[in-house]
Amino acid sequence: MKRRIFFCLILIFSMVLPVRAESIKWVDFQVPYESLKYALDQDIATFEQEQHLSWIDILALAAVNTGGKCSLSAVKKAAQSWNAGFDPTKLTEQASKSYNYYHEAYTAALGGLVGSYAIEKDGQWTASYGLKAFSPIAAGYGYSHCDDFGVSRSFGFHRKHLGNDLMGALGTPVVAVEGGVIEAMGWNRYGGWRVGIRSFDNKRYYYYAHLQKDHPFADGLNVGDMVQAGDLIGFMGRTGYSDKENVNNIETVHLHFGMELVFDESQKECNSEIWIDVYHMVRLLSNHRASYRKVDGTWQRVYPFQDLDLEELNRG
Repeated sequence: MKRRIFFCLILIFSMVLPVRAESIKWVDFQVPYESLKYALDQDIATFEQEQHLSWIDILALAAVNTGGKCSLSAVKKAAQSWNAGFDPTKLTEQASKSYNYYHEAYTAALGGLVGSYAIEKDGQWTASYGLKAFSPIAAGYGYSHCDDFGVSRSFGFHRKHLGNDLMGALGTPVVAVEGGVIEAMGWNRYGGWRVGIRSFDNKRYYYYAHLQKDHPFADGLNVGDMVQAGDLIGFMGRTGYSDKENVNNIETVHLHFGMELVFDESQKECNSEIWIDVYHMVRLLSNHRASYRKVDGTWQRVYPFQDLDLEELNRG
């Protein structure tokens, strides 16, 4: 009798607990540069207007109508719908599920890239709203890249390339695309000297690999440190493909830049990690670069940066 009462109590208790939605298991991020740029421009242009158009809202609606392809025409149509007072609660049940999926997926991929920030110039801090993420390559340094996500790799075992390779000169300064906390730093047999940074909302894990031999990292950088968007983290090289540390076994000098989405902590360090194609994102960031100069052998950021959204969150 006691056992029956016990199980009845468990059943009643479980019925009143909120149902936890299952985490997203896969994201096929196929938003082209032109669509990202248009949605971003709409977001920035309407920031101070009563009808502020979020680029994530625009892209999520466009994805519903294109199965995630987000063509430029679909994105323009979605922006027009939002501007005309689109109400997502009016969607059909199936369309609503699709919209919610894309909105959560795109929030995970893009959520920390746009917002309020301040830049210091000539001793004055100026606040702005817009793209607050930076290209991984510092200003003044050339690079080339192509959409190589998913290309076959053979070192160690047959696997797919889960990032975007940016080819440049040895020692090119590499910066944090977004602010966050350093989760990994050191040698990896595949990535050589590498840095892994988790975004402040924990949704994005940025991976910077094949850093320079002998001097791969920015001075004073350690696991657990907090970095701001655009902070110097290391220097481009060609290390990796070796169990022995500090070895150049990569033929071409380049930065491997990758982004992993994390909807649940169980998705980290496992066979079901969600890495997305960042090629078009890198294109979007190409004209937004952090400037550095070397003074007496020390790298200095030319225009100090503050993430005002983070400051607001801390005050809250």
